[in-house]
Amino acid sequence: MVLVLNGVLQDDCPMNTNSLFLQHPVYRDYAQQLHSIQAKSVGPVGLLYVGQRELAASAPHDKHVNIIGADDATTCIIVVVRHSGSGAVALAHFDGSGVDEAVCNMVSRVQELAVGYPEGRIELQLIGGYRDANNYGEEVFFSIMQSFHNHLLEIDLTQACVGELNTMMRGEINCPIIYGVGVNIKTGEIFPATFPDRGPDRELRDARIFMGAQSVLDVYDSSLGMLRIGPFNYDPLRGADLWLSQTDEFLLQHLSSSPDVEPPHFAHQTRATIKFIQENQFPAVTVFRDNRPRYFRRDDATGCWVLVRY
Repeated sequence: MVLVLNGVLQDDCPMNTNSLFLQHPVYRDYAQQLHSIQAKSVGPVGLLYVGQRELAASAPHDKHVNIIGADDATTCIIVVVRHSGSGAVALAHFDGSGVDEAVCNMVSRVQELAVGYPEGRIELQLIGGYRDANNYGEEVFFSIMQSFHNHLLEIDLTQACVGELNTMMRGEINCPIIYGVGVNIKTGEIFPATFPDRGPDRELRDARIFMGAQSVLDVYDSSLGMLRIGPFNYDPLRGADLWLSQTDEFLLQHLSSSPDVEPPHFAHQTRATIKFIQENQFPAVTVFRDNRPRYFRRDDATGCWVLVRY
């Protein structure tokens, strides 16, 4: 139906972050409140990590998930959709691909998880998309806002820590203030966060993006309490050895939308992904045998994800 900005139904979707903040300066206060929260380093126990072009949804009664989160967002935007009555949360890491379908999936997942709970609003929070020189973040912002504005439900934007509100100067370079956030599934608290453990199957999941998959993958089955990866396939990567022989700086400059502000592990993770693709040229054969997803269940003893046959 329409976005609700600062409690007011909108006829038109904001064209960019500047127009949003000019017309609704209260979002500056909301962003500042998020900046004032101390960042946390979140370990793997109880974590549901969401990578680029992925989404996941959970609810407070889910005993398998405590924190859902994403990081490494520079020009990307992390999107949180929450139902205020049930506390059900969906989180996605958007880079501009597959946004329309993913927005519908996020809202649907939250609605499904909210069945049987008190009525509430659908709340939307956006974090990321710093003010980069090429305006990639602005393009991602507009695609997200337009998708939610075109949705059938009223959706209340409660946080927009994007654009200038997520930008600081480092020397003469703009860089993000917040790269990642976590959401406490039990309380609804959202906080700046880093995630040293981005698994499981990090290289496999990154390979899907590296090889050009455009869809946003739902990686969690809340009815089973299991992480679900794939199945998917991609064509062999030509010149993998050539890519792997390049310097870190070369990889950064040619494979990042924001080479000046990427986190330190970018080149290392990119090499690991290319190496994985080189060793798994046809994942439908080497990884997803019988065309089945890879399922992970939370181990009761360690609290971490372990691969299971399902």
